[in-house]
Amino acid sequence: MRYFIKIKYKGTQYHGWQIQANATSIQAVLSLALSQILREDISLSGSGRTDTGVHALQQYAHFDTTRTLNLQEHMHKFNALLPHDISIQEILPVKDEAHSRFDAYQRSYQYHIHQHKDPFLHEFSYLFRPELDLDRMNLSATWLVTGKERDYACFSKSRSSQETSLCRIDHAEWVRIDPYRLVFHITANRFLRNMVRAIVGTMLDIGTHKMSHGGFEAILHSKDRKKAGRSVPAQGLYLSQVNYPGEIFL
Repeated sequence: MRYFIKIKYKGTQYHGWQIQANATSIQAVLSLALSQILREDISLSGSGRTDTGVHALQQYAHFDTTRTLNLQEHMHKFNALLPHDISIQEILPVKDEAHSRFDAYQRSYQYHIHQHKDPFLHEFSYLFRPELDLDRMNLSATWLVTGKERDYACFSKSRSSQETSLCRIDHAEWVRIDPYRLVFHITANRFLRNMVRAIVGTMLDIGTHKMSHGGFEAILHSKDRKKAGRSVPAQGLYLSQVNYPGEIFL
């Protein structure tokens, strides 16, 4: 039978989601815990990859097992074995053909910035002290939302293995949550590798008046990563939501 698991994790101590040689990943730790509890080899497929140091408020993965799970009981067993920085929030039975990556029709990320030194935010937010003009940043954010797919190669990590750089961004907005903290919210049908961190780095140049609106528009049309701003650090980035059609769930 196939199940989805809804997961939260703090990515600080991990080399991203995907299993890799000689490095600890979220996928590897979860697969091992599930395999030990279910006493069979469990292979997990995630809704997407997160890079080293990136967090997830909501991530999904699916796996197949020969057993019928007691959802609450097995969730407690899995969490008892998992480290403190990874947790399973829910186990969901799905149709046999359901796929955590290919059935997701929308994903959302948040990027957190704080502008006053705070030791409790060090691993969860990016300290960026310069004053920011949120009105300018939000005007640029509206240009990302076109209602249709467009080429975002300008924000994609160089030599990315992804087959296409077309994405449809449905929402992009900066929100100030207190005098020293702000969050960038972005939702799209798919994201390119390093895309959100590159967008944020470019928008910080807009917010500090280092870049004009015309310069930002030129970057969008350039398809050239070298023309966009720097990538901001990983610790401020969170995968925040993944959406699926209701008919895949049992």
